[in-house]
Amino acid sequence: MLLYGGAGLAFAGLVLAVLTVAAASFGRTREARALSAIDARYTPGSVGPQADAFGDRVVTPMTRRVKGVTRAITGTSAMARLHRRLDYAGNPAYWTVERVFELKGLGLILLLVAGAAIGLVVDGMVYAAVGGLIGAVIGFFIPDLIVYDLGERRQQVIRRSLPDILDTLTISVEAGLGFDAALAQVTRYGTGPVAGEIARMLQEMQLGLSRVEALRALAQRTTVHELRSFTAVVVQATELGIPIANVLREQSKEMRIRRQQRAEELAQKVPVKILFPLIFCLFPSLFIVILGPGVINIARVLL
Repeated sequence: MLLYGGAGLAFAGLVLAVLTVAAASFGRTREARALSAIDARYTPGSVGPQADAFGDRVVTPMTRRVKGVTRAITGTSAMARLHRRLDYAGNPAYWTVERVFELKGLGLILLLVAGAAIGLVVDGMVYAAVGGLIGAVIGFFIPDLIVYDLGERRQQVIRRSLPDILDTLTISVEAGLGFDAALAQVTRYGTGPVAGEIARMLQEMQLGLSRVEALRALAQRTTVHELRSFTAVVVQATELGIPIANVLREQSKEMRIRRQQRAEELAQKVPVKILFPLIFCLFPSLFIVILGPGVINIARVLL
């Protein structure tokens, strides 16, 4: 009982420390810290640097060390993949590269100690070492899996909404708007990740990128083959001087056909997906309900 109680208290303390570090990391960004430092310096009667908050004196250096350890473990190629996955996920507000590194380090420490404690409670130091190793690996890669899942969900939404966006672009261009003005109309009245990506592309064009460069950057931020092919066709039409209205009309028609084919493909997969639940879940229950009384009666007669 003393061993169990000590392990439980140690685990609870570790969880409290990790939650404190994570809350301080998510709660105060660099801009917030800079503004608070300015306010503290120029507010009348403010105290000096010796009265810094506990988070600035303890939590922030601890988070920086955890982040440094995670960066040392993560390779250059893995960091590039993380940047790309965050682009696929739309760069969520609290899921920056720095925050992901912090979460990876905190997850590694937390699950390492949790796995070691569980293994120690189960049976000895060998299980503690194995449990700690397994927990460390799981805690280190959980943020990567979350970012990957967010990116895949967002790409699915882009794939489903792209034909409607292309129809809007086609109608706007055929009504007399230029291509850039039609894109602005989509971002003004549209919602979803496609409208967000187009808004980012227009902002990059306002900052000095050409339309071709902005379209190629848009293609690099997605895994949707239809959007990549659309950007490639628009780039080619821009470079060769082909009327954009004809290109948009053909692309919109092709996107609708692909969406119909994808729906038919998913419908064809339904019988195969239903087969396994039928065999392993429904059929055994039916056999028990139908054949169970007969088997019981036969057993009574024979025995």
